[in-house]
Amino acid sequence: MESPQRTLTERDLKSLRVFCAVAQAGGFSVAERQLHMSKASISRHIREIEDKLGVQLCERGPAGFRLTVAGATALEVSRNALRALDGIRPEIDAVRGILSGPLTIGMVEQVLTDPACVLPESLVELRRIAPDVSPEILVLTHSQLNQALRERRIQIGLRGQYQEDKAFHYQPLFIETHRIYVAADVDDETARNLPLVHRTHPFIEQALATGRFRRGPDAEGLEAVAVFVATGHYLGLLTEHYADRVHARYPLRAIADGPVFHNPICAITEAYRPLPASARVFLDILQRRIPG
Repeated sequence: MESPQRTLTERDLKSLRVFCAVAQAGGFSVAERQLHMSKASISRHIREIEDKLGVQLCERGPAGFRLTVAGATALEVSRNALRALDGIRPEIDAVRGILSGPLTIGMVEQVLTDPACVLPESLVELRRIAPDVSPEILVLTHSQLNQALRERRIQIGLRGQYQEDKAFHYQPLFIETHRIYVAADVDDETARNLPLVHRTHPFIEQALATGRFRRGPDAEGLEAVAVFVATGHYLGLLTEHYADRVHARYPLRAIADGPVFHNPICAITEAYRPLPASARVFLDILQRRIPG
């Protein structure tokens, strides 16, 4: 390729957006539908930005779509740059007293079923006072949520605070209680000999470390744990509010003298990054609506 010209034009920015969309979609076919562009037009944009940057960003052909090493780097940098550009208008609006733009919230599974959760009510209030803000909600695992915060793909994360990371700021919202459950028709003596369903979770590791429980099958997520518990052949760590929901169809009970874990559910943000005005307002709404 020829020596690249360093200054990016407005068309180059559009080409970068096209490239990011294709990379996110994993190929041209899905991106065509999302962008409402032809494959030829998408290909032209990517070729032009490759010429401008002087590197090949992706490999495309019969073998499929794949980012090059340079392409992976360009994707990360481009995402951050485009997010910064997209944030200009909302911040200028905020100076004028207007809240606008996207607000992306990440949350772990089964937060809504906790009676103390006020997320829907808070979104209603946000819509009332800031109708130009466009909220988006992503359900992620604990580690995915942390990564999304670091990559600035979300502004606020809702999850438990199992340990403190200095990279994040934690705003406590409510306390979630976890207990070890068994099917209701299993007697105490039988329950003592049942294995504990394992999933990657600090409280499960703490329970196993006591020596009272033996490790059972692996599961991913509360739903999978509950399925095992409902069979009557396993113990499982569940939140109280989720176990109450399952109990309506598959009766469960907390084991006798079992450990009880209390976990603060927090609104989590990056500690060293200024939040957009819409996120600051939403955090204030959440705080004001905390029960009690």
